[in-house]
Amino acid sequence: MQLTYDPRYNIAYIRLREKATGVETIRASDALNVDMAPDGTVYGIELLNANEQLLAQDRGALVVVNESLGERQDIDLKR
Repeated sequence: MQLTYDPRYNIAYIRLREKATGVETIRASDALNVDMAPDGTVYGIELLNANEQLLAQDRGALVVVNESLGERQDIDLKR
């Protein structure tokens, strides 16, 4: 999984799988697109107006939690 954030365009993308061809984009809302792979699995999620969605919570940090290990990592997105 990979999260990219481009503050110039205010877009974030969460890619859940490796490269795929034939991806179809489904517009879920004005601020959310979901890319579906041909096999019906989610390829990625695009957040438009991302700063509102990503920076509003957790002091502007991406919080990665490994529930099974009880580990937490905060990554600052406001740089």
